[in-house]
Amino acid sequence: LVSLLLIGIAAWGIGFGLISSFRVVGVAIAVGIFLFLIALVGLIGAVKHHQVLLFFYMIILLLVFIVQFSVSCACLALNKEQQSQLLEVGWNNTNSARTDIERNLNCCGFRVFDPNETCSSDCFRSHRCQPCAPIIEEYSGMVLSFVGGIGLFFSFTEILGVWLTYRYRNQKDPRANPSAFL
Repeated sequence: LVSLLLIGIAAWGIGFGLISSFRVVGVAIAVGIFLFLIALVGLIGAVKHHQVLLFFYMIILLLVFIVQFSVSCACLALNKEQQSQLLEVGWNNTNSARTDIERNLNCCGFRVFDPNETCSSDCFRSHRCQPCAPIIEEYSGMVLSFVGGIGLFFSFTEILGVWLTYRYRNQKDPRANPSAFL
C-alpha cells in the first residue's frame, strides 16, 4: 500500500507540474517499486511456506524499519534553527527545486529579494516579490511533524510485520508430510 502510494504521489507531482526534478521523482518511484517487490516476496513466501523467502522478507523489512524509524525520529527532533539551516543548504544546492519553489509559492530569493537575479515567479515582473524563506519556514515544521508521525506509524507496523513473519516462519506447513521435521 505504501509503495503504491509513493508511486502515485510521484506521478501526481509530475502530472500537476509541482515537481520538475527527475531525481526526486525517480527516487520516489524506485523506493515504491522496491517496497512493492519486497511485499511481493513476503506474500509469495507466506503462501508457499517458503522459509528462505520469509527469512529474506523479515531481514529486509527489519532494515527498512531501522531506516524509516531513524528518519522519522530525525524529522520529529529538528528544531526551528536546524530546519532553517537545512532549508538554506537545500536552497543553495539545488537549482531545479529552487525554480519549482519560486514558481509555486510566488516568491524570489531565499532571505532577500534581489531584482538583479533571475526568478521564475510571476511576481518577478512587477518587482514586488517577497523572499521564500519565511513562506517555506512557515510550513516546514508542520510538514516535518506530519511526515515524521506518518513514518513513525508505518515503522511500527513494519516491526509488527517482522514479528508476525518470525512467528509464521517457524510454523509447520499444514500441507506437508506430518512426519517431516519442519
